[in-house]
Amino acid sequence: MIPRSIERHAIFFVLLLECVVLAATTDGFLTSTNLGNVLRQNAFTAVLAAGMTFVIISGAIDLSVGSIVGFAGVLTADLMARGVPVGLAVGAGILSGVAIGALNGFVMTRLRVPAFVVTLAMMLIARGAAFKYTDARTITGLPESFQLLSSGVAATLTMAAVFGISWAVLMRTAFGRHVYAVGGNAEAASLSGVRVGRVQRRVFMISGACAGLAGVLVASRLNAGYPRAGEFYELDAIAAVVVGGASLFGGRGSIWGALGGAFFVGVLNNGLNLFRVSPYDQLMVKGAVLLIAACLDRSRH
Repeated sequence: MIPRSIERHAIFFVLLLECVVLAATTDGFLTSTNLGNVLRQNAFTAVLAAGMTFVIISGAIDLSVGSIVGFAGVLTADLMARGVPVGLAVGAGILSGVAIGALNGFVMTRLRVPAFVVTLAMMLIARGAAFKYTDARTITGLPESFQLLSSGVAATLTMAAVFGISWAVLMRTAFGRHVYAVGGNAEAASLSGVRVGRVQRRVFMISGACAGLAGVLVASRLNAGYPRAGEFYELDAIAAVVVGGASLFGGRGSIWGALGGAFFVGVLNNGLNLFRVSPYDQLMVKGAVLLIAACLDRSRH
């Protein structure tokens, strides 16, 4: 048996090994430009993974986050293109994610539809709404100040704030304890007085908020509202959380493990690009990583 303390931090040892291998086998990995890109690009996945951590620990899954990224991005961009101040447009983008997450949670808890089905349907609805909203066109002409949100420093500070707040909520509040309790055994949590439905609705709202924020950051990075933005981001977010040690069965996981998992997936993407691996093969590699992580999770039960 692997000691629990080592198991909890295993992702960081694996991440370090991954970086060492890439540094030894490529010329471009350790350059300041590449490392800056890795940090900036991984901030989006990490923010998504923070929200996904709440959902997975609670015993559910959210497949809609990638589409929320696209919808929140085009909404934010369109509002700014129409003259709305940057702050208000950003707030609207984040709130759109919260609203979609609230709808996911409502349908799941009130109508008793499994989270997989609800969020799969919402993935299609939100993506279709993004295309409908923009007539499948990219929205440009955004204020220059908007681009500052995705600069290396700003993106890193935003990511740090999200993870700091998420850690405090999960580990230092009654709500965080309830999230673990619901994921461990929802029926037992209910008998203990936990309002299971409310906890489940809130974790989806948190996931939606993080996806909305990631959508704003991606739009800032692109300096445009792109309706296809965020495609397959849900795969990266789920992979980051599971590779980081969270259980797909609920009740176990950590916010710092999700951060390590997000950077593991991000560095893997970067390494595959440095080796000029085709995008199709990259999808297969990431799918294999997720499958291996899920098998390891299953072996612990």
